[in-house]
Amino acid sequence: MPDLLIELFSEEIPARMQARAAGDLKKMVTDGLVEAGLTYASAAAFHTPRRLALTVVGLTAESPTQKEERRGPKVGAPDKALEGFMRGAGVTRDQLEEREDKKGAFYYATVVTPGRKAEAIVAEVLEKAIRTFPWPKSMRWGAGSLRWVRPLHRILCILTDEGGERVVDLDVDGIRSGRSTEGHRFMSGGAFDVTSFEDYAAKLKRAKVILSAEERAEHIWHDATNAAFALGLEVVEDKGLLAEVAGLVEWPVVLMGEIGEDFLGLPPEVLQTSMKEHQKFFSVKNPATGRIERFITVANVETADHGATILAGNQKVLAARLSDAKFFWENDLRVAQREGLTAWTERLSNVTFHNKLGSQQARIARIAALATDLAPKVEADPALAEQAAQVAKADLSSEMVYEFPELQGLMGRYYAQAAGLPAEVAVAAQEHYSPLGPSDDVPTAPVSVAVALADKLDTLTGFWAIDEKPTGSKDPFALRRAALGVIRLVLANRLRLNLVPIFDQSIHNCPFNLWVEANLQSMADEKLDIEKKLADPNFKGTLITGTREDKEVRLTALVEGMRDVSDRLEALKIWQVKAPMDLLSFFHDRLKVHLRDQGVRHDVIDACLAMPGQDDLVLLVKRAEALSAMIETQDGTNLVQGFKRANNILAQAEEKDGVEYSFGADVKFAETDEERVLFAALAAAEAQIAPAMAAEDFGSAMEAMAALRAPIDAFFDAVQVNAENHVVRRNRLNLLSRIRQTCLQVADLTKLEG
Repeated sequence: MPDLLIELFSEEIPARMQARAAGDLKKMVTDGLVEAGLTYASAAAFHTPRRLALTVVGLTAESPTQKEERRGPKVGAPDKALEGFMRGAGVTRDQLEEREDKKGAFYYATVVTPGRKAEAIVAEVLEKAIRTFPWPKSMRWGAGSLRWVRPLHRILCILTDEGGERVVDLDVDGIRSGRSTEGHRFMSGGAFDVTSFEDYAAKLKRAKVILSAEERAEHIWHDATNAAFALGLEVVEDKGLLAEVAGLVEWPVVLMGEIGEDFLGLPPEVLQTSMKEHQKFFSVKNPATGRIERFITVANVETADHGATILAGNQKVLAARLSDAKFFWENDLRVAQREGLTAWTERLSNVTFHNKLGSQQARIARIAALATDLAPKVEADPALAEQAAQVAKADLSSEMVYEFPELQGLMGRYYAQAAGLPAEVAVAAQEHYSPLGPSDDVPTAPVSVAVALADKLDTLTGFWAIDEKPTGSKDPFALRRAALGVIRLVLANRLRLNLVPIFDQSIHNCPFNLWVEANLQSMADEKLDIEKKLADPNFKGTLITGTREDKEVRLTALVEGMRDVSDRLEALKIWQVKAPMDLLSFFHDRLKVHLRDQGVRHDVIDACLAMPGQDDLVLLVKRAEALSAMIETQDGTNLVQGFKRANNILAQAEEKDGVEYSFGADVKFAETDEERVLFAALAAAEAQIAPAMAAEDFGSAMEAMAALRAPIDAFFDAVQVNAENHVVRRNRLNLLSRIRQTCLQVADLTKLEG
């Protein structure tokens, strides 16, 4: 079985595209080979700035011969239908068979597809992959039609087996396949031939190319951390930057440089962001002081002066970049200290948040009002919560955040401190955006929690008010992330909030909602005025020129047009009444996703959502965790089965008899010990469940309910519910109803699967 080696050699591929491109090459080629009838043992893809490579081990030498039976038209069908079938199957009339089945006699053809050599299949699959490669951006050059991310120079494609290697012949717009490749752009001696993947990887390394991106990243991190350790410093970890830099070099050379003394007073986050975004440098900090003191850059070439010239150039460019950052920092500090942060928030009146939701300044006012209302519920000082909300987004107008948007919030904290605001306000300015993702830390400081909740809730209720909800995979306003942020804030801080009243009030206060109401009233007044004019036979106004009849026609058309607009506005107003519950349903969907990652089944959530208090997320999760724990036990699993059996029997009897069996079970009509024991067990369980539920002790309530497992099982084993005696039958059905009522106090077990 031969091994396949493919390399597509081009100009530099952007680092952000390399890993995905290598995966796409692997998938397109291996899928194509399998579809053509070839199998393989394993495959691996690699990427460097100038090449995509793929090795496929244990490829079959040729595809098998395949036989396929095809059913054609009925015997006696028109000749044209039969000729079309024979043409498609590639057979003649004498090769057809006639067979009888349930629907009559039909023609059948056996189509034989002979096997093909691997070389032919590989050439066909690879050419198709190259011509249809899914680059996010691509370019066409020269006279050909081929599009590639950068000009494609070489195609290496060989099959290697015991007899040696052989080139798979293909030609793509004048680029003919071969067995040659190139090493490092500057440090290798030109093209060379390879005979196998092992030979390819070894020769590339000798030509100053490390093929594996993971190996390049490990090399960079190892040399960088060793260089920092030697000076008593440490490299600030950044996996994203490490992966990007590994995609920029084929032969990484790690160099450490110094940051000018003038810039060491900048906040470490500013230094780190500036060096990362503009220069792709790693930050090196002093663990004792937390200051960023040096940087790590990765060159793609070894030099005679050991990188001194490269470092000098990098330090010169870095000084220019950091001079800008220093100017922004010092200018912003002067504004914060002299004018306060309100100078920046006033500028936000000219910044539109959304055309239907007003400016950023108007949004800040809504957030401040909501944070003030939420403060007592999260044990925060209302005055501090309001103050924090008023200034939390002030840094959006600062020069530093304009240059580095990713520093929003963090710079707000620095500027709030510089303005002499309370510590809680400064911390809230940074933390109110959190949590941004599932792994982000959740704020716990009360003022931060109040502002973070208000910020996210205002976003969600605002977009729900204007009916701009996520659809499918599209979520342009990151509303799923905002809902998950609210969920994590509520659960992590154990906040007992009823969300629906908050949604309702926020949607009512939404500027779009107020605009709809104002326009509806204005339009109603205008329609009334026009209708009065139409009803007045002496009307001679100059609003519309022409005859009386012309005026009437045009005014009537105007009224109809206004009615259409008012109907649409009325529909929006009706939607805004429904919006709070729709938004709660959206929260429940996000909660299911959140809890599923923690091992809680979605049907357990559904069983708890059917109970009262579904807009209290803490209560909901407490109930779900208790139910989840119960059904994982043997007693809990069997109890659910017993409950469902009781519920099914009861539902069938109620449908058949046309009555509801919901009361009247009496132990005096019990005929067996199992019935009496079940009566006693239900009484004992009800006595425990009621106070436990009142105290929200769902664990104890579930335990009391699980204790019913044995008497319910014994009852069904020994007792026939549908007895011939009508009194006994009715009593037993009412007893089943009591089982149902007792269990449904805790959760809706009918929602559980299995």
